[in-house]
Amino acid sequence: MKLTITGMSCNHCKAAVEKAIAAKGGQATVDLAAGNAEIRGLSAEEATAAIREAGYDAQIAG
Repeated sequence: MKLTITGMSCNHCKAAVEKAIAAKGGQATVDLAAGNAEIRGLSAEEATAAIREAGYDAQIAG
């Protein structure tokens, strides 16, 4: 699933999102320039919660 993520501004932010998703057992491919991520292995609720816990906002891209 693809999520739109707001609040990312640098590669550290990208890494923080990837790490947050990995910590919950999922995988993320983050596109910093586009402000989104392709998430695998987690539900939308699990992924958005993990990203929010990392300090960013996320919603299903649409």
